[in-house]
Amino acid sequence: MQTIKSPAVAGLFYPADPDKLHHDIQNYLAQAPGKQAIRPKALIAPHAGYVYSGPVAGSAYACLRDISAEISRVIILAPAHRVAFRGIAYSAATHFQTPLGLITVDLMSLSQITDLPAVTKNSRAFDEEHSIEVHLPFLQEVLSHFSIVPLLVGDATAEQVMTVLEQLWGGSETLVVISSDLSHYLDYESARKMDFNTSHAIEALQPAALSFHSACGKTPVSGLLLSAKRHGLHATTLDLRNSGDTAGSHDRVVGYGAYAFS
Repeated sequence: MQTIKSPAVAGLFYPADPDKLHHDIQNYLAQAPGKQAIRPKALIAPHAGYVYSGPVAGSAYACLRDISAEISRVIILAPAHRVAFRGIAYSAATHFQTPLGLITVDLMSLSQITDLPAVTKNSRAFDEEHSIEVHLPFLQEVLSHFSIVPLLVGDATAEQVMTVLEQLWGGSETLVVISSDLSHYLDYESARKMDFNTSHAIEALQPAALSFHSACGKTPVSGLLLSAKRHGLHATTLDLRNSGDTAGSHDRVVGYGAYAFS
């Protein structure tokens, strides 16, 4: 029986019209800076409204073009914004919907982690959440045929996130996406300084150097850094901007970074 998770922020964070959505994402991908020769095992990309963070997300997803045919499963870990809970949550949905169509949830992969103590079913946490949803149209535009394992991270530890990642790590068929914005509501220059330091910590694979002020997805980011170190991955900063660079004032900005792990 199909259970479909309907989009919560189509028409708010990104266009609800599929043609407009396709056009916008292709523009973001086309504008991505260099470094697309990287073949990533994992990405960190932002989750704000596309007018703000879309160009930076495009810098992350443009890396997948040359390996898109190889990827059939995407593990997405994102911070929960709407509902407070302990641990890491999955939804009862069998499919997630966007204006570009349905995406299948990999239920077999989910079954590999549901016995972990930190992992619980919590569909309500997904109802109005944007932090996973905004990545899905990018994936639909770049990849061919894929399923997802969408997970929301609540009050959890980096080690719990790492345990989930290790269980689902897989090979070249599996991509890990960590959803996170960076600093929040600082002035432009303060944000640039903090986000530069955050990028340095990510490139050095040093989760201890991150605070909850560094990134709203600090816990899933930290879990990825632990796994990246274990697997000998190298982190590259692809793009680092904030809302003052893309579509906002310089008074109170939000930072956005795109990172690839290969």
